[in-house]
Amino acid sequence: MTKTHIPVVDISDAPAAVGAIESACHDIGFMYLTGHGIATSTVDRMRAAVIAYFALPVDIKIGDRILRDNYRGYIPAGFFSANSGAVLADLYEGYKLHYEAPARDAICADCDLYGPNRWPKGSPELKSAVLDYWRECDRVANVLLASVADILGIERESFLRLFEKPLTNMTLLHYPPQAPDARGFGIHPHKDTDVLTILAPDPVGGLFVRSRDQQEWIEAAPPRDALIVNIGDLLELWSGGYFVSTPHKVVNNRGAERYSFPYFVVPRYDTVVTPLRAPQSGFHRSIVHVGDVSREVWRTNWPDATPVDSNFDLGTLAD
Repeated sequence: MTKTHIPVVDISDAPAAVGAIESACHDIGFMYLTGHGIATSTVDRMRAAVIAYFALPVDIKIGDRILRDNYRGYIPAGFFSANSGAVLADLYEGYKLHYEAPARDAICADCDLYGPNRWPKGSPELKSAVLDYWRECDRVANVLLASVADILGIERESFLRLFEKPLTNMTLLHYPPQAPDARGFGIHPHKDTDVLTILAPDPVGGLFVRSRDQQEWIEAAPPRDALIVNIGDLLELWSGGYFVSTPHKVVNNRGAERYSFPYFVVPRYDTVVTPLRAPQSGFHRSIVHVGDVSREVWRTNWPDATPVDSNFDLGTLAD
């Protein structure tokens, strides 16, 4: 395998897949996941519900608009592009969802990032489809996290406990078509700030992954029914830079509507992320408190917000 190749990893026999997971996370930070057990019908139902929601009139969706004090709800097209460093607004609209915590749960008093989701009133099917798909992603994530614990040489149960009542979240996304020669992106080049991202690919394509030598962009082309999985900056830090968080972007110039619903694995708010193995040569990143950095990442999505701590640099790209 070269470091410009996205490998296929079959987790139907999870213990046997640990070596392949390790190679993928170290070499490119992306993998195509087969043997995951999520039924095609579950993914299809989820996709249909997402398409139906974004087909609603804008004035209905605006009623579910995301709020500063509740980072859940509808994201209008172009709203969160101002701090991306891009000249042009990213070409997507979205809907943000988080781990579902009832308002009476004590964790909501411990950390203001928790709470119930705002489910859109105009799309009753969406909640059921999302929660069914979310449960399946939780299961797949736990398989992968157990393998990560083995690779990093730590006890599985203690590592998985860090993901009880997590800050895991999901973004529903709709990308309208771009002209083939149009400037700008569906989503500009970026890295994920999480531990793992699980994505059911859209048949339209348009997801591009940067090669390790930064010389080319590789379009993701997974096998049928495979998931796309990538690691984020928190796992890169946990691994001391042994795993790589890889930049990627979306360009939707195929003349069709594109929909996706990435699931972002994030530990519980009180987790402190520091290397669990000796850092790679040249790897330097500050220790991260998950609640603090999550709050700052979400706060600075607002166009008029500015960062208050340069240590909160998750997701940034080198110049």
